Amino acid sequence: MKPENPNPEDARLSALLRESRSVPSLPPRFREGVWRRIEESEIPAAAKITWLDALAAWALRPRFALALAVVLICAGSLAGIREGSEAAHQEAQSRYLTSVAPNSLR
Repeated sequence: MKPENPNPEDARLSALLRESRSVPSLPPRFREGVWRRIEESEIPAAAKITWLDALAAWALRPRFALALAVVLICAGSLAGIREGSEAAHQEAQSRYLTSVAPNSLR
């Protein structure tokens, strides 16, 4: 076992070395950042809000939900009108071809 500092010079040297060490200063709000990260890591993964959850929460607010429902109904109606128009056009072409074409082409 090594004996404790028998030489008084070693004690002064140790004190000088301790004083010469520079202690780096921490960045501003370092503690707040550390505690924030600790708190965020303690939140379960299921409790964290994703962008999809935020979008759903926004869309389910009453005024936005009504506006979204109106927009979706209008878009559906326009899509239905377009599809119906195309179907009617094809049906009209088919009827015309049937009435004009000879029996051998049918």
